[in-house]
Amino acid sequence: MNSNMTSHWKKICAGALLSAAVLGSFSIGPASSADAAASEGQASGNVYLRSNPSAAGEVVARIYKGDDVSILGESGSWIKLKTAAGKTGYASSQYITAGAAASSGSNNAASAGTSSASIERVIQAGMNYLGTPYEFGSDRNTTTTFDCSDLVRQVFLEGAGIKLPASSRTQGAWIQDQGTAVYNTGDLKRGDLVFFMSYRGSSASSYAGVDKSKQTITHVGIYLGDDKLLHTYSNEAGGVLVGDFSGSWKQRFLFGGSVLK
Repeated sequence: MNSNMTSHWKKICAGALLSAAVLGSFSIGPASSADAAASEGQASGNVYLRSNPSAAGEVVARIYKGDDVSILGESGSWIKLKTAAGKTGYASSQYITAGAAASSGSNNAASAGTSSASIERVIQAGMNYLGTPYEFGSDRNTTTTFDCSDLVRQVFLEGAGIKLPASSRTQGAWIQDQGTAVYNTGDLKRGDLVFFMSYRGSSASSYAGVDKSKQTITHVGIYLGDDKLLHTYSNEAGGVLVGDFSGSWKQRFLFGGSVLK
């Protein structure tokens, strides 16, 4: 074999070795070995699961904060994973925490994560209705308008699969029967229902001396944390909205509580 041919074959072999190394680094082909070595993880935020590691990838599922996942591999800033429902795809690594599910260490921690994920789904369902017109006594069979209790009932049905009673008063009674009622605003948690008495004025003096244990519930909303409420009470205010939990709302507060134990 002459020197030119020898040089030619050396280039071909080198190219083949380089191609094998590159292909191996991207794990092209069946990922059975990666699946077998899957580690546990948990979503740290709401994120779309995509068909490939790109924001342009087709959305195949949605993952919510607190959902447990199996991590199958990495591709740059993307994590390949499988959901508890068996969906496989890619999510941005900034929303996935490795080992979170495995490190919870107890059924109570796992339950808390599930509850948190459900609450986030409930709140997201409510956010989808921002701006929807207010209507007192709205039709419970449509989502074209809401009153306060109809909104709460709808978003818990969509987000957590829980069908609450139809009125703010019966929802309040249900929370008390559940044994989750709290009477101090400082004890409220994100996703708690909050119940209010009738409006008497904008100043604290308007509510001085009121025995709140004898007051009737006239309004309900969902506490978002950071002194914010998701609720609806008038079209003038904008229909379904996120508003401040301050001023007369604080004065009118009767109690709150979690739907999820």
